[in-house]
Amino acid sequence: MHQGKLVFSQIMTYLPLTTFRRCVAAHRGEYKVKDFSCLDQFFAMSFAQLTYRESLRDIEINLRAPTPRLYHMGFRCATISRNTLANANATRPWQIYADFAQHLIRMARPLYASEPLGVELDATVYAFDATTIDLCLSMYPWAPFRSTKAAIKLRTLLDLRGSIPSFIHITDGKTHEVNVLDDLLIEPGAFYLMDRGYLDFGRLHTIHEAGAFFVTRAKSNTQFKRRYSHPVDRLATNIVCDQTGVLTVFYSGKDYPATLRRVVAKDDAGKRLIFLTNNFALKPELIAGLYKQRWQVELFFKWIKQHLRIKAFFGTSENAVKTQIWIAVATYVLIAIVKKRLNLPHSLYEILQILSLTMFETTPINQLLTSPTKISDSESEHIQLTLL
Repeated sequence: MHQGKLVFSQIMTYLPLTTFRRCVAAHRGEYKVKDFSCLDQFFAMSFAQLTYRESLRDIEINLRAPTPRLYHMGFRCATISRNTLANANATRPWQIYADFAQHLIRMARPLYASEPLGVELDATVYAFDATTIDLCLSMYPWAPFRSTKAAIKLRTLLDLRGSIPSFIHITDGKTHEVNVLDDLLIEPGAFYLMDRGYLDFGRLHTIHEAGAFFVTRAKSNTQFKRRYSHPVDRLATNIVCDQTGVLTVFYSGKDYPATLRRVVAKDDAGKRLIFLTNNFALKPELIAGLYKQRWQVELFFKWIKQHLRIKAFFGTSENAVKTQIWIAVATYVLIAIVKKRLNLPHSLYEILQILSLTMFETTPINQLLTSPTKISDSESEHIQLTLL
């Protein structure tokens, strides 16, 4: 007899199903669908993410074994077939899961609004960067990158409070990163951290005109004319100089006619780093510390590639690849929501590792993920003596 809710079902209870049905209806995702609904597809792909399945056959075997329990997991189809799942990934609009993931992100961000930032700054801070996922050109001809290689680029605007992605954009490998800046909705008063690959003064001026701030690194050939130098403490800090000036190259000055702030700092190895920003109020060491926080987006990409299935795809079409990526993002954000709603002390890595082995158990999640009680050495010795 079935007793209690399965762990997988407990996780899925945090999904806003009303919103999911609206997303499906908006894109006509279940047009002429009889048995395998979009929700069943989402559950199957999310199960693959949470349990680290490697292929469609792997998903089919693992979900067919507990067939009597499929209903209790939330599935409404009689059985899971890899052909049906592959066809659903290839034909049903990926925009369904993109819209749903964005809704989950809007749910998660307020939960992490009070998370520590790493620097003393009462403002929203975003890190923007891209990662490349290499593909086989013969199997993915729709994603050109180089003459002998295909790839897709995953652009992410990461909210550094809680490491929640607030914007994700997927393109082929040839699309330049700078072009995606045009799709960002700039938030006034927020800080945007970017590396030298996004040094486009016209787009940076757009951020400036929107009332937001940016911190980026200058290239070696960036021509900057100093108008004023601010005093810095070279002995107590790693700041070399703090200057206000303008760009001297004709086209750069035309694209960014306002004044810029140039901060030069040294890292631990003694290398000089040149930062450009439109914020003149923060201390120069805080500007350097802010840019250092940009590394969190690199850690996010590394974490996503290691712990979610986005490097080995279950289909070769563009729709199937984007569907898998967006469901992976939705699953990541869902676990982040569960962590906050249940006040779990574990990291996301620990939660995913534990959940991957307990999907078919009926233990409540808050008990399953409770911190183990530490036993002192004296208590442990007493227990051993009692057993003897």
